[in-house]
Amino acid sequence: QVQLVESGGGLVQPGGSLRLSCSASGFTLDYYKIGWFRQAPGKEREGVSCISSRDGSTYYADSVKGRFTIARHNAKNTVYLQMNSLKPDDTAVYYCAITAVGGCATYNMDYWGKGTLVTVSS
Repeated sequence: QVQLVESGGGLVQPGGSLRLSCSASGFTLDYYKIGWFRQAPGKEREGVSCISSRDGSTYYADSVKGRFTIARHNAKNTVYLQMNSLKPDDTAVYYCAITAVGGCATYNMDYWGKGTLVTVSS
């Protein structure tokens, strides 16, 4: 059974850091692109970052460039999102998702996790 489970969310003050994890089971991440997405209250889901397991290439949304880092740990079948210098605007439910073909786009992902809530507030 294909399953993606996010963890690591929580409440953090502005300027703080969190590391999100996306653990995969039932399949190996080796042949997929893995993306992180987020959805804030009242807003559409948006792409945050993406990594290709094939060549390690990465993508970041402009809003998170220089603050977030995506990385994978193949042996653990897990992808991480290190989030630094967090801002209140980063508050959202964060989801990981995978796609076998094509790019990391909300309409193109094959499987989704259930999400983890990140709240940035003082």
